[in-house]
Amino acid sequence: MNTRAFVPLNIAVLTVSDTRSLTNDPSGDLLQGRVIDGGHRLYDRQIVRDDKYAIRAVVSAWIHDPECQAIITTGGTGLTGRDGTPEAVIPLLDKKIEGFGELFRWLSFQSIGTSTLQSRATSGVANGTYLFILPGSTSACRDAWDQIIHAQLDFRTQPCNMVELMPRLNEQ
Repeated sequence: MNTRAFVPLNIAVLTVSDTRSLTNDPSGDLLQGRVIDGGHRLYDRQIVRDDKYAIRAVVSAWIHDPECQAIITTGGTGLTGRDGTPEAVIPLLDKKIEGFGELFRWLSFQSIGTSTLQSRATSGVANGTYLFILPGSTSACRDAWDQIIHAQLDFRTQPCNMVELMPRLNEQ
């Protein structure tokens, strides 16, 4: 029997796109809905163009604010010349969470086969803030949240979860 209480987090959602807006962003809408329906608080939601400096500006500001505990980005993880979210975010990380990208691609393989090779989804920690860098497709965001992120951002998940590590993320 699980006796732990749920701990709501402040989670920001960033869509990286040259074409989306807040009225036409199904992946951002899905993530916002999952965050709220999961009992967490939407810290902020923005859309930026596929430009590494624009991405870094928003993500850096969120990382700097101790009230923002997790960031989920959607878009810009592919292989084309305009896909630059990993290049924008990875230099900001204190640590990469290698298993996230591996697990995400394994799960994606179940539904999209070898096309999962085209995803550079990744995760990490920066200044005590968790970051999840997801593809732009709604189904990829759904799979990532439903099958990985949701459980790891729930303090009740046993035997371990990322929430219980939060007080120690900035240890020296």
